[in-house]
Amino acid sequence: MNVHRREFITSTVAGLTGAGLAARTAGPLNAAQPSETGPVAAAGRARPFLTSASDFADVSRGNPNPQTLRGEALVQARLTPDTWRLEITADDEPKDYVKESATVTGPVTLDLPALQDLGRKHGVKFIKAMQCLNIPTPLGQGLWEGVPLREVLRLCGRMSNVRRVFYWGFHNEDPAQLFRSSLSYSQVMETPPGELPAFIAYRLNGEPLPLERGGPVRMIVPWAHGFKSIKWLQHIVLTNDYKANDTYAEKNNDPESHLKTAAYLDDMPKQFAAGEAVPVSGLAIAGWSGLQRVEYWVRPAASPPADLPEDDPVWRSAHWIEGALIPPPRDWSSVLPGGVLTNEVLGFDPRSGQPLSWPLRYSMISWSATIDGLAPGQYEVRARAVDLNGFAQPEPRPILKSGKNGIQVRRFQIA
Repeated sequence: MNVHRREFITSTVAGLTGAGLAARTAGPLNAAQPSETGPVAAAGRARPFLTSASDFADVSRGNPNPQTLRGEALVQARLTPDTWRLEITADDEPKDYVKESATVTGPVTLDLPALQDLGRKHGVKFIKAMQCLNIPTPLGQGLWEGVPLREVLRLCGRMSNVRRVFYWGFHNEDPAQLFRSSLSYSQVMETPPGELPAFIAYRLNGEPLPLERGGPVRMIVPWAHGFKSIKWLQHIVLTNDYKANDTYAEKNNDPESHLKTAAYLDDMPKQFAAGEAVPVSGLAIAGWSGLQRVEYWVRPAASPPADLPEDDPVWRSAHWIEGALIPPPRDWSSVLPGGVLTNEVLGFDPRSGQPLSWPLRYSMISWSATIDGLAPGQYEVRARAVDLNGFAQPEPRPILKSGKNGIQVRRFQIA
């Protein structure tokens, strides 16, 4: 009976369109105020393009969590705008596998006014989606503003034997809670044209970076998952150690992973009336390999509903239909903070102010579709992204710990 059921589902999926299922892409949910970021929403609900600081999903660590500190505890932790300091030093800790120690002309201690002053000359603004390596939904998207890390490191003068940049933030001075990350020196100093630099951020959506989002100052690594964008940044160490020191690497994660191109499904009603159109919507992240399109697949659900194994042959006969990506806003002034022009944001043409690509690199946008003509019964819908290489989610997937990229499913009934 299982074999017959699988054969029935496979043949049904292949012939759904001929059997009366009609699919059409829906128009943008809100073209003037595009519906975008934030945690999973109900299908069809408009969301702002930029997530407010308070609406980001949070995965902060620490006991107590640094963002819960108040009063004198904040002052002692140097987590107020007046007390914050960034210490930049060379690594003088001996290691038997490193022959030469890193050196710099002089270590630097930077306060917030000095960092902001550097930003008046070298400042950057960039729209980036935040996504955790091991969480299956995006955390939010913001306009981040700060100073390229390379400009800050140049304050140290001449450097020698530097191969990596280690950095970490405040975590109660408890070694067991220390959360660290690192980048190669070349990644930091030799950003190619068109790529976005790692930078030290002190503003979010035009406002001072709040404590709950890692303020007063945090690292932002545009191409990476959130564990690279360390919150409450206070320490940078230039080292000749060629090994990544990322806390995440210790848990079998890939410390050099990039944001994955992926599609996500919004929550949706569990039941629709016969003849009623079924709206489907979600978010899509343009990862390192870019985003070409989002596709969805609707099919009769098994009874009882069950997960679809990755090696199930029904995947090969799946009928994927292209959804609609929301277009760029017609008026960016209704999206960006007051006084911010697109031609001063990385990822936009500095002359025309138009996006250099859509979606913007490392950002996320909404997609949507409407399904008509389903007969009464149980159904399930899945969504996937296709990148600019033509790879369909979840490929390529060298190791599982390089960023969650599974295909999500929602189930509903036509009654």
